[in-house]
Amino acid sequence: MPTAPPAQAPPRRLGEHGLAWAFLLPSVAVFALFIGYPLGRTLYLSAHANDLFGAPSRYVGLRHYTDLLASAEFRDTLLTTALFVLLTVVPGVLGALFLVLLLESRIRGVRLLRSAFALPFAFSVASASVVFSVFYNPASGVLNGLLSQFHLGPVGWLTDSRYALLSVAASTIWMNLGYNVLVLSAGIGSIPDEITEAARLDGASGLRLARSVTVPLLGPSLFFLVVVSTVNALQSFGQIHILTRGGPDGSTRTLVYSVYQKAFAYGSSDFGTASAQAVVLLVVVLACTAVQFGALERKVHYA
Repeated sequence: MPTAPPAQAPPRRLGEHGLAWAFLLPSVAVFALFIGYPLGRTLYLSAHANDLFGAPSRYVGLRHYTDLLASAEFRDTLLTTALFVLLTVVPGVLGALFLVLLLESRIRGVRLLRSAFALPFAFSVASASVVFSVFYNPASGVLNGLLSQFHLGPVGWLTDSRYALLSVAASTIWMNLGYNVLVLSAGIGSIPDEITEAARLDGASGLRLARSVTVPLLGPSLFFLVVVSTVNALQSFGQIHILTRGGPDGSTRTLVYSVYQKAFAYGSSDFGTASAQAVVLLVVVLACTAVQFGALERKVHYA
């Protein structure tokens, strides 16, 4: 017998399309206003020279980009940015993982410790940076005071190019610690108790339990933290501005801070070069995110 043709969905009426666009219009307008227009304006400025007041004067094409690629200062800035990302993301995520696994141990006062380790999340970048500037003070800082107890000379934590980037990275790790601990604690809380109890019955405990059960199941949370921490490190500005202002000798000048210096600092208005650097920063962020999604997300899914 001939089969009946499949039923077709009724065509959508024009009013339904209009209603859908009415709901989407506010989001599209906000996206265009705060994302589309600034991005388009940045691309426009990067392709134009500017006068002393920062207004675009003439079209120069890709000259700003070629000048950046030929600049040794810009290459040093990219290297400093990469070092800053490595010094903050890797210790920050691994340190938070260690603390969360430690907090899972059955010890007294674990709730108090959880609150203490999550406390940095309550500090703003500005307030935390001011606190660390007091710690790093070469004359009356806490760190040099501790060194003096061991008859060691003072260290220029923020004034010596050998220690400045490490010092800013250490403060950034502390600022991000609370957020990282909260995310990983939530990840551990989502692990079913049946899995953990089954592993314990099989004889797994301590380091073996963490390595074989807890850490693999924390893969999605760790992947999320690595991506977010990388993007945040590439965009870090407040702590660098408060603690070192990119110095000494440019040792803490990251790409974001270089954009600020070219566009606004010390009366500068080189918006063309600053916009070109901002475009490079956008490309770097997108490239890092794409690599992490391509490499880490696949491992998370197949783990």
